[in-house]
Amino acid sequence: MASSAPEQAGTSAETQPRQPIWLRCEKKPFEHRSALTPTTAKTLIDNNFEVFVERDPQRIFDDEEFEAVGCKLVPNNEWPSAPVEVPIIGLKELPESTDPLPHTHIQFAHCYKQQGGWTDVLRRFREGKGTLYDLEFLEDPKTKRRVAAFGFHAGFAGAAAGALALAAQQKDGGKGVLKGLKPYKNEQAMVAEVSEALKTVQGGKENVKVLVIGALGRCGSGAVDLFRKAGLPEENIVKWDMAETAKGGPFQEILDVDIFVNCIYLSQPIPKFITSEFMAQAGDARKLAVVVDVSCDTTNPHNPIPIYDINTTFPEPTVEVDTKGVGRRCTVVSIDHLPTLLPREASEQFSKDLLPTILSLPQRTTEPVWTNAEKLFKQKLEEARVEDEKNGIKA
Repeated sequence: MASSAPEQAGTSAETQPRQPIWLRCEKKPFEHRSALTPTTAKTLIDNNFEVFVERDPQRIFDDEEFEAVGCKLVPNNEWPSAPVEVPIIGLKELPESTDPLPHTHIQFAHCYKQQGGWTDVLRRFREGKGTLYDLEFLEDPKTKRRVAAFGFHAGFAGAAAGALALAAQQKDGGKGVLKGLKPYKNEQAMVAEVSEALKTVQGGKENVKVLVIGALGRCGSGAVDLFRKAGLPEENIVKWDMAETAKGGPFQEILDVDIFVNCIYLSQPIPKFITSEFMAQAGDARKLAVVVDVSCDTTNPHNPIPIYDINTTFPEPTVEVDTKGVGRRCTVVSIDHLPTLLPREASEQFSKDLLPTILSLPQRTTEPVWTNAEKLFKQKLEEARVEDEKNGIKA
């Protein structure tokens, strides 16, 4: 039976009040991952947390799995009515709205790099006097690395989608299109399907050549791992990182492979990796047929792959590139939540990595991982306010 929200969340008979946290449902279509899992939720409860979990039929974990470890189930999408002192945790961005946000939110908000609609998101926090701890910017103060990331599974799943897109392209006389990606039960099932699909490519998988940029990072290592497990020869997996891209693009080497997987973390403007014009100049000599933009900086003004302008989806995983009518077809996979193709494994890994930080939530006013994230939030909040004033929007 579902519990209702507490009148005074975070209180208990214990000397030390319990720290409340509220796991909200995900409203992004086809998003099956979860910021907390039954395993990590139990650890929180064992460490004096009170965990509220919204019922969510699309989450990979059943509601009953959370209830069994002591979480309190609450109705779907009930978080706006939660006590304002209860932090709300989720993964993907909230649905578009103008409603002020008075709570503390822990999530990926995608609004710190001037992405499309960034000021709209931050305006909601400003008007509601809420706080955003963006998961992308929760960093270990010593290493400056993110405390948790889906990078490995994003790269792994992105490489899989790229391989499936290449195989699909060659069907129907070269007019085939990849349709309907769905989550896999586990990694083994994904690898098996990709391996079989690559066997259907002209010349077999031994003839498929790929390039991964950002190969030394979490995301890139995931992409490389998928290609290895799917049976591509090691010499056909070209691995680039900052040393190789330092010379500045566009890069002929990208045009010389079947699949290009972009796994970089874009933090500043860089020369373009490829452009439609550059592809057209290569004519029939271009081998490139599939681009997987795992980084998915679609609306970022500095996107180094300006050959597409929309995010693709699981039902429609690819978008055609305008090749100016020259050379073979080329499609782009630009799904911004690829790890949900492996939702259980990706969630378990991410939540496990995030757990030590969440355990320090009661000390968020002094713990550097939290104070640094809040400082950045306030900086971005001010940048958005200034931008709003420029556009005639009153603060």
